[in-house]
Amino acid sequence: MSISPQRRNELVDALRRGTVPQRSLDALAIGLGRFEVAFDEELSKVAGGGACFKAIRGEYGSGKTFCARWMQERAKRAGFVTSEVQVSETETPLHRLETVYRRVIERLSTTDQQSGAFRSIVDQWFHTLESDVATEGASSSEARIEELLETRLAAVSRQSPSFAAALRGYRRALIANDRDSADALLAWVAGQPNVSAAAKRAAGIKGDIDHFGALSCVQGLLTVIRDCGQSGLVLVLDEVETLQRVRGDVRDKSLNALRQLVDEVDSGRFPGLYLAITGTPSFYDGPQGMQRLAPLAQRLSTDFSAEARFDNPRAPQVRLPGFELASLVELGRRVRDLFAEGRATESRIRAMADDRYVEDLARAVTGHLGGKVGVAPRLFLRKLIGDVLDRIDQFEEFDPRAHYKLTVKNEELTRVESAAVARESVDDVEIDLP
Repeated sequence: MSISPQRRNELVDALRRGTVPQRSLDALAIGLGRFEVAFDEELSKVAGGGACFKAIRGEYGSGKTFCARWMQERAKRAGFVTSEVQVSETETPLHRLETVYRRVIERLSTTDQQSGAFRSIVDQWFHTLESDVATEGASSSEARIEELLETRLAAVSRQSPSFAAALRGYRRALIANDRDSADALLAWVAGQPNVSAAAKRAAGIKGDIDHFGALSCVQGLLTVIRDCGQSGLVLVLDEVETLQRVRGDVRDKSLNALRQLVDEVDSGRFPGLYLAITGTPSFYDGPQGMQRLAPLAQRLSTDFSAEARFDNPRAPQVRLPGFELASLVELGRRVRDLFAEGRATESRIRAMADDRYVEDLARAVTGHLGGKVGVAPRLFLRKLIGDVLDRIDQFEEFDPRAHYKLTVKNEELTRVESAAVARESVDDVEIDLP
């Protein structure tokens, strides 16, 4: 695919740091083509007022986070708002849905705004209401706007009248040029705690959004998103396998919260929501994960006994194929080409880091990780860019075959990468490339 120099630099910079890029992931997507048709069909269903749930499974290093962001980027092109939340025992415990809701709001993203898009979405919604009222030619515009607001949020108001009241108060504060009250009420709608009592009292609301109120607020959020012209919301809960490492009672509460979310999606409570989770096979199949709650396991049960090439991408649970050496080498070549394109040293980069060298480096990194190709992509790309391509670009005399030895230090490895290395040595290892 053709991408701008800015996007190329964003991709390369993220990979140099060892992180998953936020945008232009199609340039790096290998093995995800099998999911495109089913995913687009599901997005179309959600855009039409339906809802969908998808569980993504894959070993560490198989690209779950990459796949999730690839899905989000694809969804944005179809007019969706997206949000990605990392499940965490301390920062985002899944059993506290009010906290999950707050993180969802904080990470709302659109094609125009990479993060923190909530205020612009709400303001666009009010602008849409004003436009609808103007089209009607209503004599009392402000009264009609509030009436239309109540009509659009009627279903939500029956369960959480405070949500509509806070939005109404936010608009009134803006009209009165009371910016402090407006900010406070929008923060309340976003699930933030410690909002001033005066602002809440002026809007006629009390307390903070709790676990059960969070679900009603998600309904309100979806209403606002769809009414302002967006197709819906794609929400990703990443790394749900962390639930296996929490205290038993917390794990049970979290699994039940996940079951509740799945049931609510299936019941039609959240029109316009595409909910996806990512996790390792141990979470889906192990005794400390999903299997601990039979109703949840039944809902997501998928047969993976057949060959992976015959997996059904429409199933509630899909598995990522993981990397083999050939796909890792192909990824390295794509990154090399992205790095080289448009640079003054392009021809030299392609000559010094030719296809054979990229393959040799991939083999060396994989060998250092005990032959586990699946956990190699992050480290391989970081080494390829930071240790090899950057030096070729900057130093005319640098020849990676003559001047570079692969050195991996413990402090630059993730926990999973360290576990792979530990099978060979706990010390730094140097590997000569052939």
